[in-house]
Amino acid sequence: MLEAVRNAFRLPDLRRKLLVTLGILVIYRLMSHIPVPGVNREALTSIFGSNQLLGLLNLLSGGALENYSVMAMGVYPYITASIIVQLLIPIIPAWQELQKEGEAGRNRLNQYTNWLTIPLAILQGFGQSSLLAQSSGAAGPVLTEFGFRNYPLQTVVILISLTAGTMLAMWLGQLITQQGIGNGVSIIIFGGIIAGMPQNIVNTYVQGGILQLIIFAVVTIFTVAVIVVVQEGQRRIPVQYGKRVRAMRGNRLMVVGGQSTHVPMRVNSAGMIPLIFASSMLIFPSTIASYFVNSETTFVRSVANFVYNFFTPANGWYWIMYFLLVIGFTYFYTDVIFKQQNLPETLQRQGGFIPGIRPGINTEKYLNTVLSRITLVGALFLGFVAILPWLVQLVFGGAGASRASTSTLLISSTGLLIVVGVVLDTMKQLEAQLLMRHYEGFIRK
Repeated sequence: MLEAVRNAFRLPDLRRKLLVTLGILVIYRLMSHIPVPGVNREALTSIFGSNQLLGLLNLLSGGALENYSVMAMGVYPYITASIIVQLLIPIIPAWQELQKEGEAGRNRLNQYTNWLTIPLAILQGFGQSSLLAQSSGAAGPVLTEFGFRNYPLQTVVILISLTAGTMLAMWLGQLITQQGIGNGVSIIIFGGIIAGMPQNIVNTYVQGGILQLIIFAVVTIFTVAVIVVVQEGQRRIPVQYGKRVRAMRGNRLMVVGGQSTHVPMRVNSAGMIPLIFASSMLIFPSTIASYFVNSETTFVRSVANFVYNFFTPANGWYWIMYFLLVIGFTYFYTDVIFKQQNLPETLQRQGGFIPGIRPGINTEKYLNTVLSRITLVGALFLGFVAILPWLVQLVFGGAGASRASTSTLLISSTGLLIVVGVVLDTMKQLEAQLLMRHYEGFIRK
């Protein structure tokens, strides 16, 4: 592997891509330490130790929320916008046509996604800021000057800062995708997770001792191994291509085709997207409720407090809903991806067929049945990864252990799924680049 890394840095274009990726990550990490105006850092630090919802949002923001910097929302509004656009494509016929137009159509859909990111960033920025303005730590309120009623100018400045930070993070992620290595949005989240791991390990050792740290290390190694197995697991569907006779010059005939191959169907085709879908659905009600928790109307205030307290990780029903939503979204997103590939029609058009299965509708039913069965394994796996922090919290009783286990396992389960997925994807891209130049890649080593 080290030899493959050295080979990668010997290639000028590949070395430039790696340096661009590292440079953009450094810029993002520096920007994540620039706080928005009016933040009480001591109060922010104190409430982070007890608010698990903020810990989850901090994971998705790449670690920038902990400082409440201009990058506090990270690329999360962009991810939400992408999810909304993906959900609307099957509903809006014009967008379905755009998706079939190739690169030009995808660029147009990406433009719609970028436009939708702006209002979502403003909405999420207002929700998070309202939540922090109403939260008080040992050193007082987190945001001392927020609210359109009393501080309109300061509120506008904070929202502009957060929205601009999101758009900058989105641009940096797209720049990594175009000029660097890997998926830019995933790599930005990956960088924040890796940056926060040392501090979480220290916190686990301080609050739980060396025994709990060893247990977490074992759970982490086991989780990584399972993630790799599931991420790389696939069912290979055999495909046979019929022989075709093609006329040549001089009345010569040439027989083409007839080869056998396979179609790989992955156990986890959806990747980490169902986790993001489910967390978005669960965070949205509490974000909306945070606007009304201090309402002057008693009924509205009571309903808002009930919704906010119900949709928080401190509630056991939150994790049960999380598990069920992850399973549901895994099936939904896998089905969306499979329909976009239009595999049965492609096989029929190219003269391919599955042995023992008639082309056309029978092939489609067969593939849907196989996909449904193997997706069950991937869905249960993702659901287990989602609720692993809660399960460990149930094992380690006590307030201190609860906080340590939850904060650490948010990285070693959901975060590790992102980390392993990003590493595997980046390794495959590097291997492809090296094999094109007759170098040995990572996986072959």
